[in-house]
Amino acid sequence: MPKNTAEVEVVLPASYLKKQKEEAFSRLQKELVVEGFRKGKVPSSIAKKHLKDEQILEEALRKILPEIYSEIVKKESLSPIYNPKIEFVKAKDGEDWQIKITIALRPAINLKDYKKIVKDIKAKEKKPDIWVPGKDKEKKPEEKDSTILLNKILEALLKEVEIEISDLILDEELNHRLALLVDDIRKIGLTTEDYLKSKNTTMDQLKNSYRKEIEDTYKLEFILNEIADKENIKVETSDLEKIFSSITDEKQKEIARQNSYYYASILRKQKTLDYLIIL
Repeated sequence: MPKNTAEVEVVLPASYLKKQKEEAFSRLQKELVVEGFRKGKVPSSIAKKHLKDEQILEEALRKILPEIYSEIVKKESLSPIYNPKIEFVKAKDGEDWQIKITIALRPAINLKDYKKIVKDIKAKEKKPDIWVPGKDKEKKPEEKDSTILLNKILEALLKEVEIEISDLILDEELNHRLALLVDDIRKIGLTTEDYLKSKNTTMDQLKNSYRKEIEDTYKLEFILNEIADKENIKVETSDLEKIFSSITDEKQKEIARQNSYYYASILRKQKTLDYLIIL
């Protein structure tokens, strides 16, 4: 599929589904508690009266879907980066089922000559102002801010680097953000229409704005990771220890240590941004 997306169609034979549901029933039966019987000792005839078909099917799918997905990813040598979208195309009891699985894949990235891109931006920033009568030739202090320079560098990389993010990710993230927005709007007693009017925008404009923000965020994540890989930018144990040692609460420190991967990813990103600034 376009934009680093894979689509897989899976057929589950009726005989396979029947067996899986029988196994699911057995698992649920072992956990079932019914008055007059100990856990795991409820007879099948009694268990059938207490376990709904929906429960049994849900338990079966809880095992089937991850196993199928894992097998597909391994067999096809895929590199997923997001939760798959699973659609039941055909799911009639007693017949073969047809499932469609959409998978967002790790994007291929063409960084081009990213060093030249960065250096060109920095060179433009360092050019002296041309004196214009009536204007102060001194730059404003905020224009010298490294944050502004960094933003311009990132904007240039977004524009020049070739990378495509799967629509599956963009659609799912957009729906999630819109759901949160609608929830927040309701909490303050407004309607969506009132909110849009107050912002002087339309739903389509809002969606387009959100979608671009989401796409740019994901693109930058991958671009910075790719640059870090190419430049062998690493986070050392000593870097993490500096963070952990600054946490005085022992409980919070232990939680931080358990989330070392998260802190390492943040530090690596910061190191990459620092590298771009001094390049």
